[in-house]
Amino acid sequence: MESEKKKILIVGSSAKEHALCRKFAEYDFIDKIYVAPGNSATGEFFENIDIRPDSVSELLDFVMENAIDLTIACDERAIKSDIASVFQQNGQLIFAPSAQSAQFAISKSAGKKLFYKLHIPTPRFGIFEKQQLAIDYVKKSSYPLVIRTDESSEYLDRQVCNNIQTASVFVEDLFLSGAKKILLEDFVFGHEFIYYVITDGYHFLPLTSCANYKFMSDGNGGILTPGMGAYCPDYKLSYEIQDSIIKDVVSPIIEGLARRGTPYLGILGVEGVLSQDGSYSVLELKPFLSNHDCQAVLNLVNENLYTLFEACSIGSFADDYETLNISDYSSVSCVLSSGKLKDSVIEGLDLIDEGVDVNHFATKRNEYFEYLTTGGRTLVLTKTSATLSRARELLYENVDVINFSGKKYRKDICQFFD
Repeated sequence: MESEKKKILIVGSSAKEHALCRKFAEYDFIDKIYVAPGNSATGEFFENIDIRPDSVSELLDFVMENAIDLTIACDERAIKSDIASVFQQNGQLIFAPSAQSAQFAISKSAGKKLFYKLHIPTPRFGIFEKQQLAIDYVKKSSYPLVIRTDESSEYLDRQVCNNIQTASVFVEDLFLSGAKKILLEDFVFGHEFIYYVITDGYHFLPLTSCANYKFMSDGNGGILTPGMGAYCPDYKLSYEIQDSIIKDVVSPIIEGLARRGTPYLGILGVEGVLSQDGSYSVLELKPFLSNHDCQAVLNLVNENLYTLFEACSIGSFADDYETLNISDYSSVSCVLSSGKLKDSVIEGLDLIDEGVDVNHFATKRNEYFEYLTTGGRTLVLTKTSATLSRARELLYENVDVINFSGKKYRKDICQFFD
């Protein structure tokens, strides 16, 4: 019946929002999908709304005027602006954590302090608001050293430095570019992963794990990025490691936030490194799925996302879900970047095989309706198949079909299956 049709609003403008739109579009009962502000790709098939993610009052007005049934806010700017609390206070259903509960995922220094307090294993670190104190720390550090801003950015906000000279220059550059607070931590060698759970703030269930490829170049070379690819589930995480992450990381965080009166509602990612000796360190928390792995994870969740997100939002999650139906298939994702080159026509999009997902970061369209690069991470391609090796093979066949100036991507995702 028409009255049962649902309207949703997705807040954000990158690849993960594009992936969410495509997933919700599979449901017959979804009448309308709005995206605020969206990007060129979401605007092709869905309705973009020209409202910034941090313009919470404008978003609230839009939701109330258009009788939106559910809002999903995955943009950190919206979460930081406390869209969840504002919507809840005005009787609007929203799937997102409050600003206070997500502070530990948005502010990396707040996350580090939480890990320290809860005895969660994390690399040695220092937090600095003054340049000279950071430089002093740099001079006494062991190397490699990771230097990054307190909050995530699509731009160069992090770097692995191998000596005092490059570390000092990068610290100076960050403060000169307006960084108010920076984080310095020891680099941990090992296998990087993300472990995702979904929660209503009290009850949580695992989604899946992802092997996380963050460096720009093959073999973990080049600059450190927010993500250049992934595969899931991450077979390198043993059941024992996963049990430990649940018991020693996720449970203390979820329970601690609930006790404080700031329960965390949404998807929480634990980003870490697995060392050769079988131990792991937690690097940071993520307040939603990441742009480079969102489609890969969603492809494995055999649940109605609307019903799942709604259950978390209204507080029926624990009653409605004892377990989640997670596929035993595997997903592989690869990010294509154009580096500093912009305005190049992206060729080959019409040649992509059916069953290969293409999500856009921040492309734009010209007068001929062709997609153009805008610099930096451009597309993420995802393939889900019965095995990792088959998913990888089909994925890279389609990566080769896409062409644009300055095209860069990692060729070694799941390379161990060659």
